[in-house]
Amino acid sequence: MVVQDLKVLICDDSMFARKKLSMTISNLGVKEIYEAADGEEAISKYMEHKPDVVFMDIIMPKVTGIDALKQIIDSDPDAKIVMASSVGTQGHLKEAIKAGAADFLQKPISDEDTMAILENAAKGVL
Repeated sequence: MVVQDLKVLICDDSMFARKKLSMTISNLGVKEIYEAADGEEAISKYMEHKPDVVFMDIIMPKVTGIDALKQIIDSDPDAKIVMASSVGTQGHLKEAIKAGAADFLQKPISDEDTMAILENAAKGVL
């Protein structure tokens, strides 16, 4: 698979963060990009679109990123979810990895980190 063929879901309660990440991913040639503003919407969009990669903020309203991660992994153990957070990362990191996160990024997410994640996902090594 190539990066351009990936389906990507971006979950963040910050519209600015979603748009910035979406623009970066779009500039890499990815055409199927979905967005969710909270954990509840993230779960729903995941079930609907079955993306290849999910970028998930940890701190979100309604359902947290960690709880959304757990629910998605419960329904699809092969889900590739990359958690992102800017606050209290050490405790969240351990919890996210334990819950099945494929990777963990510090916010703000750099274009280089985004590209590396997508390349690894395309190669099947995420």
